[in-house]
Amino acid sequence: MRLPISIAQLKSKLIQENLVSPEKFDAIAVEAERKNENFLDKLISEKVVGQSFLNQFIADTLGVEMVDLSVVGVDEKVIKILPEEIARQRRVAVFRREPDGVFGVAMADPSDLETIGFLSERLNGKIKPYMVTVDDLERAFSVYGMEMTRDFKKTIEENVQASLRNASRSLEEASVQVPIVAIVDNLITYAASLRASDIHLEILEDSTLIRYRIDGILYEIMRIPKEVHAALVARLKILSGLKIDEHHQSQDGRFRYPISNQLIDVRVSVMPTFYGEKLEMRLFESTQKPLSFEELGMLEYTSTVVAENLKKAYGMIISCGPTGSGKTTTLYAIMNILNKPTVNITSVEDPIEYNIKYVNQTQINPAAGITFANGLRSLLRQDPNIIMVGEIRDSETAGISVQAALTGHLIVSSLHTNDAPTAIPRLFDLEVPPFLIAATVNLIIAQRLVRKICQQCIYSYETPPEIKDLIMQQLKDLNITDNSSVPKIIYKGKGCNSCNMLGYRGRMGIFEALEMNDKIKRLVIQPQFNLESIRKEIQNGGFKTMFEDGLYKVQLGKTTIEEVLRVIRE
Repeated sequence: MRLPISIAQLKSKLIQENLVSPEKFDAIAVEAERKNENFLDKLISEKVVGQSFLNQFIADTLGVEMVDLSVVGVDEKVIKILPEEIARQRRVAVFRREPDGVFGVAMADPSDLETIGFLSERLNGKIKPYMVTVDDLERAFSVYGMEMTRDFKKTIEENVQASLRNASRSLEEASVQVPIVAIVDNLITYAASLRASDIHLEILEDSTLIRYRIDGILYEIMRIPKEVHAALVARLKILSGLKIDEHHQSQDGRFRYPISNQLIDVRVSVMPTFYGEKLEMRLFESTQKPLSFEELGMLEYTSTVVAENLKKAYGMIISCGPTGSGKTTTLYAIMNILNKPTVNITSVEDPIEYNIKYVNQTQINPAAGITFANGLRSLLRQDPNIIMVGEIRDSETAGISVQAALTGHLIVSSLHTNDAPTAIPRLFDLEVPPFLIAATVNLIIAQRLVRKICQQCIYSYETPPEIKDLIMQQLKDLNITDNSSVPKIIYKGKGCNSCNMLGYRGRMGIFEALEMNDKIKRLVIQPQFNLESIRKEIQNGGFKTMFEDGLYKVQLGKTTIEEVLRVIRE
């Protein structure tokens, strides 16, 4: 979003309110421009100002009203006067029509006179703009989603039938015919509207199963006749630049798909199964930027520890967790903070998920001989200060990373472990000597992703006895004797249009951060290493486990206890 008020106005207001010094304001402006980040988002992520304060100030400055669509509601008939594609592109929602015929329009940028003029001409009426939050605007867009859900299956079924009528065509011809193209377009567009991260096309004995992963959970969307499966896979292979006639080997590719005013990067994986080829698509916003620690879900007691360790000039910071736990997103957030004009940052990744300005990113390509190990060797000849290694998978990569950390580089990487303490024996398993672990590892972060409660339909209730028992049992399993953290009130989402009746919308991390202090280092180099002695030591030092972090977020109404228990026990 462009800045709807002048920087001078904003600067004057924030200084007047004693929220920022002139020097810090100017430094944030320079940093936002250097990294090509949104200036308002940067002010919020730097905790200079809150979103609500900023929205109200912009509304007051522009002389428009703030509107809360969760309170005033959205007229379903009126909002559909403007097509969804135009509404999303212009970032507006026509939410009501006044008795005098004036259209009430919620806008992300009420200063956009060109859009106001366009709407006035398009709707043939007067426009009254209102300031609205981004979340509220998405709530309005969800009304379109209800109609899209109804139309989606009907559209797919119609095109499936049309494709079956053309079944005599060759596979390559069928893949470019209108029905198959329309099915693929609808699958991707509908997935994007539901904020799905993955699309699965799975061929079964009698049908093709279509499933979407939304906020980490797989949902069955529909089943279609298996006769169209081969043509769908062929269409997606063509888009991804894969071999259409190869059916017995796995293939990976990617393509970019336009939806409204944004581009979606689609990573495609095809592999043979018993009944045919299974295809999986991972969806990324091509313009997505690294998140701040606050947006990741880190609370102050975690983000403070991480921020302190980012000040160190050398050593290793390791992010841990299973596949799909958000490790890479955390690494990108760390890299974005470290991204300063005075340092040279390089990375070797598989794959490159976000493009970070001023970071020299290298994609793993085994076919071309670029692996984590030899890619890292090459990076060390590029005079780097900071190196991101997407994942330490083998002893060779681990050894080179440790040597680089010893010789004045800051290494940021990830490991597959269940929690922070078990990263230490995992490094032993990768043949890293204990004394080198103690000498190089600064910080180990472990995490999981939990679904956030939809704030449009959240409600509270008294914690049932059986839930209290589950919490106390989990604390006991972690050798935590203090039961004072068991919440008396917990929260859930009822389900609404905004969250597609799921009660959840979006995800956040739950974290634990193990700082390698002198006591821990001495335990690591003991001849008889004992993981339990480390657990006991960090517990005495006030270490918060992922479960405790999650439990606190349950108390804050950010997630549910069921979510925390689900991911902790996975």
